[in-house]
Amino acid sequence: MVGQLSTSWRFPVLACWRLVVACGWLLVVLIGATALPARAAHAPAPTFEVRAVDEAWRAALPMAPEAATRAYLDRLSPQARARSDAYFEGGYWLILWNALLGLGMAALLLWTRPSAAVRDWARRVARWRWLADALYGAFYGVATWVLSLPLTIYEGFVREHAYGMATQDFGAWFVERLVSLAVMTLVLAFAVSLLYAVLRRAGAAWWMWATGVTLGLMTLGVMVAPVWIDPLFNTYKPVEDGPIKRAVLAMAHANGVPADNVYEFDASRQTTRVSANVSGIGSTASVRLNDNLLRRSSDAEIRAVMGHEIGHYAMNHITKSLVQMGVLILLGFALAAWAMRRLLDRFGPRWQIAPGPQGVADVGSLPLLVGLIGLYMFVATPVTNTIVRTMEAEADMWSLNLAREPLGLAETMLKLAEYRKTEPGPIEEMVFFDHPSARSRILMAMRWREQQLP
Repeated sequence: MVGQLSTSWRFPVLACWRLVVACGWLLVVLIGATALPARAAHAPAPTFEVRAVDEAWRAALPMAPEAATRAYLDRLSPQARARSDAYFEGGYWLILWNALLGLGMAALLLWTRPSAAVRDWARRVARWRWLADALYGAFYGVATWVLSLPLTIYEGFVREHAYGMATQDFGAWFVERLVSLAVMTLVLAFAVSLLYAVLRRAGAAWWMWATGVTLGLMTLGVMVAPVWIDPLFNTYKPVEDGPIKRAVLAMAHANGVPADNVYEFDASRQTTRVSANVSGIGSTASVRLNDNLLRRSSDAEIRAVMGHEIGHYAMNHITKSLVQMGVLILLGFALAAWAMRRLLDRFGPRWQIAPGPQGVADVGSLPLLVGLIGLYMFVATPVTNTIVRTMEAEADMWSLNLAREPLGLAETMLKLAEYRKTEPGPIEEMVFFDHPSARSRILMAMRWREQQLP
């Protein structure tokens, strides 16, 4: 029995050792690569400030949309613009680094063979195939989390602090990352087990079935996250009774949102950003806004923001985005099927994965599948951004017609300019912006004002 246990554990131990060594080298490389950007980001940056105005300024605001938009944007100093532009444009590179990291992790797991070793170990120790796949899914989640940790630290902690938008110390931030890891590990164990149970029965049409499974899991996530996941990171409590709560609930009820309360969550313990959402589907729908929005915004701004969020719900944007993303995912899986067939025919034996449909249904090919889908989504970034950006513009228009607060919406856009470039070029906005730019959104509000508020 002792000899059998030793044999059953030998391959995963060696695989994990190789992975740890690889992680060590990757940590050295990535930390070295991010050291210069981190030092540059830590250079003294001007505080982001919007020039305050009074009611006299608002009363004198030109009615012409272009002139009024210019008046709003001119309240940002050149230093504030430079800071915002630098932050947002740095995100362009992060899109590329994350895509390359995804490909690198797939290559590492396949070519150094911890993927095949853990798969074989899971099949030996698990009584059922679905459980073996779940064990592999948990391993994959932990492995990719460790491999991506240096970039995560830079992107989520170092950079956010450098630009003054984070409020947590490293200990609190890292504890939340560990909680995220625990949740992700459980989710991946379930998702991988379900996906590969379907793939083993789907044959050559696996890519269509994979799309269905993915959309089902995304829908389940939208329903479950507000109830079970979000409270792990923030405390939610009802907003105090008053004009704001009554106004938001009135807008919600008038637009079919089945909510009987408005909730505040303590985002200020993590960030300085303002945000709100109407999350969930059906009975899980919940109207929520963060404490930064309540503390930093006027009543008109809050009404404008919540009108926008209610618009997302009223226009069924969650359902529409699932359908549109479903088409995109279907194409992605179809292309992945074509690429996997060729790559497994050529490299499958070296990765210890069978060629053809049998290899696709092998959970050891998961890094290859995720790597290909990640590459596809990187290329499709302008498409996904356009889908989201279009819905955001629709929600802005809904807010204007519902809340009738064009000046409140414009003021909010200046706050969001803290981390989003205000005046990009048209191609830049199409490729990199998942929300309309501040200029586009303020101009829409000023056009509505000109026509609706003579």
